[in-house]
Amino acid sequence: MTAWLTGRAAIAGIGQTEFSKASGRTELQLACEAVKAALDDAGLAPADVDGLVTFTMDSSEEMEVARNLGIEELTMFGRVPYGGGASAGTVLHAAMAVATGVADVVVCYRAFNERSGFRFGDTGNVLGGGLPLWLSWYAPYGLLTPASWVALHARRYMHAYGVTNEHFGAIAVVDRRHAATNPDAWFYERPITLEDHQASRWVVEPVLRLLDCCQESDGGVALVITSSERARDLRHPAAVITAAAQGAARDGEMMTSYYRDDLTGLPEMGVVARALWEASGLRPRDITTAFLYDHFTPFVLMQLEELGFCERGEAKDFATVDNLTLGGDLPINTNGGLLGEAYIHGMNGITEAVRQVRGTACNQVPDVEHVLVTAGTGVPTSGLILSPAH
Repeated sequence: MTAWLTGRAAIAGIGQTEFSKASGRTELQLACEAVKAALDDAGLAPADVDGLVTFTMDSSEEMEVARNLGIEELTMFGRVPYGGGASAGTVLHAAMAVATGVADVVVCYRAFNERSGFRFGDTGNVLGGGLPLWLSWYAPYGLLTPASWVALHARRYMHAYGVTNEHFGAIAVVDRRHAATNPDAWFYERPITLEDHQASRWVVEPVLRLLDCCQESDGGVALVITSSERARDLRHPAAVITAAAQGAARDGEMMTSYYRDDLTGLPEMGVVARALWEASGLRPRDITTAFLYDHFTPFVLMQLEELGFCERGEAKDFATVDNLTLGGDLPINTNGGLLGEAYIHGMNGITEAVRQVRGTACNQVPDVEHVLVTAGTGVPTSGLILSPAH
């Protein structure tokens, strides 16, 4: 995102369904419920919408969403690839459309039944559509799930910097502490201790325990993006898009970038970080709170380093429970994150960032100035910085 886009668009509405393990309805219905809730939150009607953006992985086709909600005409629609890496990217695409006059009101959405429908580890899900060429190198040896793909990177990181699984556990404790006071979170009123984390079973020894892995959830989330000027006149305080960026890096694959010279970083997030800081003129010290994509705890530590909150290898000392929880220097994932609230491909991290800007979060950080949001890691990814309107 170049500096000329800074501040020209804002998130004016947020909506979500309940988060569950069995929604009992179709993914299209979840998408429509979330979009309607976001429009209601903004004080807008379906007829006001002229743009839709979602993930390439989303099953709810744009015209079906429009038809079911009564959206009359679209002048812009698009999809962003690479799974959870798309979440903030949908907002970037929407902001560009608004800033260039291609559309006036764009809704970003993501909805799925990932717990009651699709299940990771089911070989039919991976192989049913034909084995992707990149996966043919790994699937025959059992690397069929994101947990196994992440663990191979994280094991090298542990070796290089003296990191242990207990260091990763701090992220799980932080997220569950915040989820415990968020009524919308699946793990509401169920905090954990580091001892609980260390007692959970191994998924990939010695890297990932069960409590290092995010949930599988059913649900939907939607966001309404319009111009900052129009957003000022709508129902809630605007969350201005101060910066938004996407990033891909050399020799990248979909979570299996094992042929790079160094496996201890997340180069895609490095691209995003440089773009966000350049476009916004901000630095890590200016961030009040952050949502760091936490599908697996090791990649949260690696993100902190790529984003510049600490040097390489120092995240194990920076990422303490006290530092990252409410009241710490950098409270993260105040909704409970993907580990504690729900896994909706990171879109629920954006809604939480908007609530922090509005001052309406369950775990509200005082005097919020700038909120950082990251999207999925280990893939081409994206990020946002949101700020209050001044």
